[in-house]
This record gives sequence, structure tokens and C-alpha cells, in this order.
Amino acid sequence: MTRLRAGTKTDRAGNTVPDWSDGAVTRLVIGDVSVQPTVQDEAADATRTAVVTGWHVLSAPGTSPDVRSSDRVEFGGLMCEVIGEVAAWPDPLDGGTHHVEWSMRRTTG
Repeated sequence: MTRLRAGTKTDRAGNTVPDWSDGAVTRLVIGDVSVQPTVQDEAADATRTAVVTGWHVLSAPGTSPDVRSSDRVEFGGLMCEVIGEVAAWPDPLDGGTHHVEWSMRRTTG
């Protein structure tokens, strides 16, 4: 699994916006995770069939991968979006991070 984080650029209105171009994106390989399927949905209309696939990701105990809600993740040859907030669960014994969880999805169509 590889985490992709957008750089930034200024748009025509002077706003700072995410830059997903190859040169602006930073990548980080993330290991020691469990990836579980959560949703598969298909919606068809006259012009297309949209497929949504989702997964829930849990890091190994004692790990804290650098993932944010604004990131994308390459997983199994697919590009996915992180959905919602990334949750760091505290270790009840030492107060550090026990593990991190997030959801991600891929939409086509």
C-alpha cells in the first residue's frame, strides 16, 4: 500500500488548492496493515454503470502510519480515496497510539 499526499498550487483566483500532478505528490509506502472489504455497490443509468468498492484499514498494534483524510492510497493496483477521519486509537497501558484505522473507497464510472 502506498499513501499519496497532494502538494499545493495556486489557482487563477489566488486560492491554494491541492495539486495531484506527479511532480507535486509525495508517496509513502505503508506496511503492517489489515485491509478488509466493507462495501460494494453498483448503480446503473442510461449512460454508465458506477461501481463503488470500499475497505476498512487497520494498522498493526504499535504502529501509526502517516495517513490523513485528504490523502489517496494505492492498493492492489487501484487508486482509492481516504473517506472520513483517520482514527488513532490510544494504548490503554501507556497512552501512546495502539493502532490507526481509516476507511477508503474506489469509485469508477
